[in-house]
Amino acid sequence: MSGPVWREIDGEEFFAALHGAARSAFRLELQPTYIESYEQELVDRWSAGEFRAPTAVPELADWFARIGEQTSRGVQVGRVRIQEDQPTSYQRFERWCDPWNLRAGENIRYMTRQRALEVGLLPAAGAKGDWWLIDVQRLILITHDPDGRRLQYLSTTDSATVKQAATWRDLAIRHSELSDARPAVA
Repeated sequence: MSGPVWREIDGEEFFAALHGAARSAFRLELQPTYIESYEQELVDRWSAGEFRAPTAVPELADWFARIGEQTSRGVQVGRVRIQEDQPTSYQRFERWCDPWNLRAGENIRYMTRQRALEVGLLPAAGAKGDWWLIDVQRLILITHDPDGRRLQYLSTTDSATVKQAATWRDLAIRHSELSDARPAVA
């Protein structure tokens, strides 16, 4: 018996799949830090105590607008962030950004890495990297280098793989806690 067929996709196809979700989009987020060139200045300023709204970054403003459009038409968009027991600086930055994600309608939840191990989510659910489950029909794996730079997107519609991801999603949601942030004001 062979495993799932993974197909590499580019960023454009990834965003088309994500923003084309009809019912749901769920992300399991596992990295202790992410390095994305478009947000690095914002992260650096935040680390220095200069708090600028993430919407000042065009790519993030576009993200929040797209998620807001999806959630306004009834698509459930959410994620569980697996964080270190003592969150990294980047993980604290993510929490600081939560109000804007929440305002867009995204459901943000948290679980410590230790808790993820205790409930059996890890290592299996994160063996290959972060992932998005789209409409419980497509799984998109995101691989990163050890520093948190995104390397590639891999996509599969293999039913057994997608079904397993849905089981992991349910486990992650059941054992995680909602973000305690309040949505950002306009």
